[in-house]
Amino acid sequence: MSPSKREYERRRYEKWQQRQAAREARRRRQRALIAAGVVGVLVVGVGVAAALVTLGGSDDAPPAADASTPASDALAPDPALAEGRAWTGSLRTSQGDVAFELDGASAPQAVANFVSLAQDSFFDSTACHRLVTTGIHVLQCGDPTGTGTGGPGYTWGPIENAPADDVYPAGTIAMARVGGDGASMGSQFFLVYEDSTIPSDAAGGYTVFGRITSGLDVVQAIADAGNGSDGVAPALDVIIEGVETQ
Repeated sequence: MSPSKREYERRRYEKWQQRQAAREARRRRQRALIAAGVVGVLVVGVGVAAALVTLGGSDDAPPAADASTPASDALAPDPALAEGRAWTGSLRTSQGDVAFELDGASAPQAVANFVSLAQDSFFDSTACHRLVTTGIHVLQCGDPTGTGTGGPGYTWGPIENAPADDVYPAGTIAMARVGGDGASMGSQFFLVYEDSTIPSDAAGGYTVFGRITSGLDVVQAIADAGNGSDGVAPALDVIIEGVETQ
């Protein structure tokens, strides 16, 4: 077997291991929630409150992933899986499709993470849980629990490809994280539907790993419908039905 073939097989095996670890992490979370019963519901409620504190409790707070994301033995995918190239794909949602391009050269860890999760159907049937319409303009997705507290069972960093001027143009796709922690990224990401200035914090800015190539009007329509009664989630149910990448 040639060295290049061995390297390909090694990466494929490592990718399989990562998928298995992610699946097991999700199974453990599901078993814990089932075992907890009503107590689990109360814990989720507390988690949502904690998330709002992390976000600063205001509509214009930066996109964030909550610090309560459970830990596991799973590791973030190898950045080499991004292959240093542009990826294309589609985010199929209950409100319409959003086509995108991912920058595997500028944000290899983020792209490897997103593509691996997408190929593992991690995002399927999850809700976009947060819409911000004041100060900044983003729709946040990627939490399997739909509460803002969930993730893939691991976190990663550092921040990649953050804009030096803190400006995130309409169509930007970037990673959410815990404020002040550049190594807290997991699966949550946000779509920018209008140009937004999101100030950097102590950890820096936010990892930009892709851009919307069509379907920005879908996200804009979701934003135009406003927030639901909780003031956080979009008024329209936005369910990710599937993610395709190539």
